[in-house]
Amino acid sequence: MTTIASQKGPVAPAARAASPAVVAVAVLMALGCLAFAGANVAFEVTDRFAEGRYAEYAVGLSVMNWTVTGLKVLGAAVALLSVAVRPIRFATPWVMSVLLWGAFATLALDAVGSMVEAGAILVGASGDPADLGPRSVAYLLGSVVSAAGFGVLAVSYLRRYAVTRVTILLGVLGGPILLGLLFLGLPGLLVAMGVMPPG
Repeated sequence: MTTIASQKGPVAPAARAASPAVVAVAVLMALGCLAFAGANVAFEVTDRFAEGRYAEYAVGLSVMNWTVTGLKVLGAAVALLSVAVRPIRFATPWVMSVLLWGAFATLALDAVGSMVEAGAILVGASGDPADLGPRSVAYLLGSVVSAAGFGVLAVSYLRRYAVTRVTILLGVLGGPILLGLLFLGLPGLLVAMGVMPPG
C-alpha cells in the first residue's frame, strides 16, 4: 500500500482540506514573511549598507540581505502551499512536511534565543535595559508568533497527509543546521571571491 507521498503521477489531494482557522494562519504567516522581506528590500532601496562603519562590507552585506529576502519569500510560499487543496508536483507532501518542520524549528530557536537575550538584559546579566525598546519587543513577539504559526501549519499538514513522521526529524534537525551552515559559509565564500574584505 503506497502513501500519498510515494504515489506516482498527479499528486493526490489531502485526505481532508485544511480548516478555515488553519488557512487563516497560513495567510497570516505568508503576509508576515512578505512584510519582513519587504523590510529587507527597503534596505537595498535606501542603500542601508553603503555608508557607516560597515561600508566596506556593503556588497557582501547586500548579498546576505538578498539571501535572507529569498528565504522569507520561500517561507511565504511554503505557508500558502501547506493549505493548497492539491499539492503541486515539486512540492510533494514529503518535501512540504520537511520544509514546514524546518521552518518551525528555525523560528522556534530564534524565538528562544531572543527570549533568553531579553531575560539576560532584564536581570542585568548582559546588555543595557535601554536596548529593549519597542523594536526589540516587536521582533521578539514576531518571532514567537511566527514559530507558533508554522508549528500549527506543520502539525496540521502532518495530520492531513500520509507522510512518515521521519519528516519531523529531518525538518527539525536539518532546517537549523542548513541555515547555520549557509550563514557561516556564505561570508567565507564572499571573502574568498573578493566580494567582501576579511575580518
